[in-house]
Amino acid sequence: MAYKSKFATKEIDKLFEAILTLKSVEECYKLFEDLCTIKEIQDMSQRLLVAKLLNEGVSYQNISKETLASSATISRVAKSLSYGADGYKLVLERTSKTTK
Repeated sequence: MAYKSKFATKEIDKLFEAILTLKSVEECYKLFEDLCTIKEIQDMSQRLLVAKLLNEGVSYQNISKETLASSATISRVAKSLSYGADGYKLVLERTSKTTK
């Protein structure tokens, strides 16, 4: 059965389909620089790093020191890791295979 998000729309499907056409980090920079603010991109990358560190068992305090993420951000990411759609887990598993 295919996953269906709570917020799925045809427009969001088109956005994700467009992202899936990107073939390199350089192409991602080009699209995301046009699509998002620098702060939004930084926030997303910070949350992904927080998820990675939480997954490795790093304490909230050490994550905050390393990433400068607020306790609210760390808690929100932890909640997503435990009760979310498993997107973080999927990406962390796939990226760990490519960085070994």
